[in-house]
This record gives sequence, C-alpha cells and structure tokens, in this order.
Amino acid sequence: MSEEIVKKASKDTCETFCYDEELVQRVQPEIKKVEGVELIFKALSDATRMKIAYALTLEKELCVCDVANIIGSTTATASHHLRLLRNMKLAKYRKEGKLVFYSLADEHVHQLVSIALLHSKEG
Repeated sequence: MSEEIVKKASKDTCETFCYDEELVQRVQPEIKKVEGVELIFKALSDATRMKIAYALTLEKELCVCDVANIIGSTTATASHHLRLLRNMKLAKYRKEGKLVFYSLADEHVHQLVSIALLHSKEG
C-alpha cells in the first residue's frame, strides 16, 4: 500500500480494536428488523423504476401507456418495471376496461422517493 492510502485508512478507522459490549448486545438483536428492507432500495436503484416512482409522486395514478411515454419506452418495458414495483409492494394497480392504471402503494413510498430526491440535491 502506498503511504497516502495508509494515511487515509488510518483517519477513518479505529487505531485500536475495542468495542462496547453492552452497546453491541443491545443493538445487535435489533439488526434483524432490517432484513429484506434492502429489496425496496434494490427495486428503486434502477434508474427507470426510480423515474416511474417519481412520476407517480407527481400524479396520483398513471396509465401504463402514459408511463411508457413519460420514460420514453415501449409499453412492454414500462409494464415490466411497473410489475416489479407492484411485486415489491411499492406500487398498486387497477384495471379499467382495457386500461391499467398504477399508483404508489402508499404514502411511505411517496416519502421514500421524495426524501431520496431531496437528499440527492443536497451539497
């Protein structure tokens, strides 16, 4: 390792190994609560799905055809991404005759997308 890399590493890690056993015992069991949550972020980590989710924060619901035009894709591609969002419980749909309309599953999803957008605009 170069000297510069060693210096950088030493600035952001402990210089000695120690830990607070009580703290670890208290927090470690709580970590299980986040199992599976990463799947939400994985679903939203795709640029196309994030665009769709964002579009659904701007409008209460959108037809698959409208989504396709908004993101500049085919209806098949839009439908594929919408289906994934629905399967991940991030979106819901309703059918009206031959049309299918999608909306965000709930206010929590709306907040996730909005907060992510706000955070991305910071500094």
